[in-house]
Amino acid sequence: MRRGSSETKLLQELLLYAASAALSSLVLFVGLRQLDPNRHASKKALEHKKEIAKRLGRPLVQTNSYEDIIACDVINPDHIDVKFDSIGGLESIKQALYELVILPLRRPELFSGKLLGPQKGVLLYGPPGTGKTMLAKAIAKESGAVFINVKISNLMSKWFGDAQKLVSALFSLAYKLQPAIIFIDEVDSFLGQRKATDNEALTNMKTEFMALWDGFTTDHNARVMVLAATNRPSELDEAILRRLPQAFEIGMPDCKERAEILKVILRGEKVQDNIDYERIAGLCDGYTGSDLLELCKKAAYFPIRDLLDDEKSGKQSAEPRPLSEPDLERVLATSKKTTVAASEYSRLSSLSARWSGHADSDDYPVQEAINELSKLVITQILNLRSDNRDS
Repeated sequence: MRRGSSETKLLQELLLYAASAALSSLVLFVGLRQLDPNRHASKKALEHKKEIAKRLGRPLVQTNSYEDIIACDVINPDHIDVKFDSIGGLESIKQALYELVILPLRRPELFSGKLLGPQKGVLLYGPPGTGKTMLAKAIAKESGAVFINVKISNLMSKWFGDAQKLVSALFSLAYKLQPAIIFIDEVDSFLGQRKATDNEALTNMKTEFMALWDGFTTDHNARVMVLAATNRPSELDEAILRRLPQAFEIGMPDCKERAEILKVILRGEKVQDNIDYERIAGLCDGYTGSDLLELCKKAAYFPIRDLLDDEKSGKQSAEPRPLSEPDLERVLATSKKTTVAASEYSRLSSLSARWSGHADSDDYPVQEAINELSKLVITQILNLRSDNRDS
């Protein structure tokens, strides 16, 4: 009996010791976690991970801290609302992009081997406002590829070597999310011609970018493409142009393309049925797609203005009238193209600088004469004082 009771007592003591040890460990764990200065940052990072997985649409993709930074620039193709039908004109370019870019991303089984592999680099160049960025979004939408809109500020870091790691994370994340499109807008500001006066960190980042870009050309199965846009192709580095074998010039739209752009812009809007788009397009010679969009935005205010005027005069209208052709003509009579306005602004700025320069040159002799007269008066006063002291 005594032996059984002693064994029971020993077992109870062991259980009590184990329970106390577990409780102590739990208290110590909770205490250390509460005292952890990075506790809120870790919680925020976990929430950020969940948000990134939701954004990417790939919950099983594992990312590191550098890839998490790049993931903030990722756009899911399901969230892009721009298609080729949303872009007026450019029919031949859209057909070429569909065959050379979109099909290899959507049907990789048809494009195998060295000759038919997916494109690794495509350049869109042309004047501002002609639809280069919209084409890039439409390519991502039509191909179903993840769209990584690269921001140069996210690739820069105050710590030496972090920029190269962020560039590496850009390509590694694109590889994990393939098919993926790495889009660089205004690529000349990032991958322009290398100079001896360039910052060392920027030079290293460019070198890392090109080295990793070449790495994807060795993997013919990688469905990752770099899509670049610029309005200054002459300022790109020769090594970058070599890596962009497919280049498409997005030029100024002609009269037929301007009519198509107007139809796309006014599609779904409240407009009159008798608008002559070809006639309006003929009056918009030299307008880009962006200029035409601003033209329609300005014209859309006239029905609102008429409605407010009717309310002031006592007339009640249920809703604004449809947009009419005379509204577009009124805007055309008072507005200017972006390029014309910019050139006139530059001309006026140079004239004002010239005028201010003339004004300064005319005022200079007067100011010099005043200074000489002041010196003469001060000299005479000092002479009079010295004469009085001598007397």
